[in-house]
Formats: sequence, C-alpha cells, structure tokens
Amino acid sequence: MSTDGIFHRLYATLPIGTRGNGHVASLHPRPPRREMQWGTRHTVNTTPEMLLFLLFSLVGTAALATDNGLPNLSDITAAEAFINASEVAVIGFFETPLEERFGYKEFVEAVKNVKPIPVALCSDKEAWARFSIVSDTIAIFRKADNHQENLQLSEAKKIEADGLARFITMNEIRYITEYNQVTAVGLFQSEVKTHLLLFINRGSADYESLKDKLAALAQEFVGKFLFVLIHGVKSNEKSLGYFGLTLRDLPRIGIYDSNSDMKWLMPEGEISTERVREFCQSFLEGDLKDVKQAGTLDPKTEL
Repeated sequence: MSTDGIFHRLYATLPIGTRGNGHVASLHPRPPRREMQWGTRHTVNTTPEMLLFLLFSLVGTAALATDNGLPNLSDITAAEAFINASEVAVIGFFETPLEERFGYKEFVEAVKNVKPIPVALCSDKEAWARFSIVSDTIAIFRKADNHQENLQLSEAKKIEADGLARFITMNEIRYITEYNQVTAVGLFQSEVKTHLLLFINRGSADYESLKDKLAALAQEFVGKFLFVLIHGVKSNEKSLGYFGLTLRDLPRIGIYDSNSDMKWLMPEGEISTERVREFCQSFLEGDLKDVKQAGTLDPKTEL
C-alpha cells in the first residue's frame, strides 16, 4: 500500500474545493514553493496581541496599522520580525493595498475568519525580493517545516473570501498540528513526509501537558518530522484502526512515513520527552526498519 493507502483514502471525505491537489477550487494553480534554512526555535505562551505589541515596539514606525486594522510592513526588518514572532504568519503582498486590486478585498474579508493567525500587508519591493515575490501574492510562513507557501493571485481565475480562508487554514501547520479534514491537505503536501503522531483523548488529564511537551520537542526535529495530534473521536476511527488502536488504548505515540507508507507504535509506557526523542532518533537512524509495523497481524501458524 503506497500513497493510495488507508491514510490517503481518508481524504475522500475532504470538503469540496480541497480535493485532488489540495488547493481551493477557485485558486487552482499550484503555488510556487521556496526553500528556506531552518533552525531550532523556542516558543513561549504569548497571544497574537502581545506579539504584535512586541513587533511594534521593536520596529517602531516600520509597521503601521492600515485602515482595515492590518499592520503594514514597510521594510525587510519589519517583515522578518513579523514572521519570526509566530509559528505561522500570513502576509498579503499587494503592490498597492486598495480595494480595487484583484483579490485585496477578499483577502481582508478572509483574514477575519482565520484568527488567531497573525496577518499583515507588505508593499515594500525590497521585502518582496527577499521573499521571492514577483506579483500580488498571499504568502504563508511556517516554522514547523520551514516553508513558505505562496498563492500568486495573477494565476487564479477567481478569488473568493471563503476560498482564501480555506487556503490559509489548510496550510496552518504548527509545531503540533491537529489532524482534521482541512489540515490533512497541508500535512500531506508538506515536503516533510514523516509524521510523529500523538493519539489522545481530548478530555484526558494529561492532554495539555502532553501536547505542550511534544510541541516543544518538535522544534528539535524541524525538517525531519511533522508532529500531529489525532484526537480519539469517531471521525478518526480509521486512523486509529490503521495503527491497530482503539479509544481504550490512548494515549499512544506513533510514526507514519508517507514515503514508504510504513508505520510504527512506540512501546507502551510513560510518554516522556526522552522516550519520544529516542523513538524519533530510532526512525532517523534506520533502527525501525526491522521492527514489526503497527496494525499488522502475526502470520498464522499451521498445525
């Protein structure tokens, strides 16, 4: 079972407009990708409002609020500070941020529905060059896989606010990303093809602590793993069954490698940072190749 395996067949239930290549139907062209250098970063529990306050404090008048309330990043320093302040950030690169510009009004309307993702505008051509922007573009910057996802508006036949909101949401990949029908598109489109999975019931006593623990650990494996949160709910029963799990077995840790369509479960026991780190290293060093895959039955022995 390869890329048409069970995990990929789950996409058959994706909402209209996000099937096939994963892009919103009205925004069909494949956005150009841009390679970036990645490093390990430490996150703190801050709100978007706090981040924007810090951003304005750091760059002064380089980031000015526009009439629609979105900050306007007027140079490279402001743009880089804005991107570096969050796990995921969205910038609308418009040559002139006016309602007459194709896609501008729809973008402003769309971002009202993607909170708490930080969103800004940028018309500075030096900043455009820094991020390889050549025409009006919606760009999403992610730390989890060190990726910039571009939607070049000139390549879209039609722009709708709902479609732009879906494009942003499905590409909201964080240090630990909740798996659902929308984020599945961004997860499987990422160039990072190996997923560290936390299967857990949302109401469990250790839910928040495990989620925070893995989000911190994920920063050590940027570019190697995407950390994914799979809730123990009915809609995820196929995912659980693929790993041979039921709701009673949670929480558990697994690895899924989409390149080989192979999967493993970390042995039962405490889900500590050190054990999960060692499990990840075991995969990277090739030690899991000879380990029995999760969800596979032992061959029957004839008597």
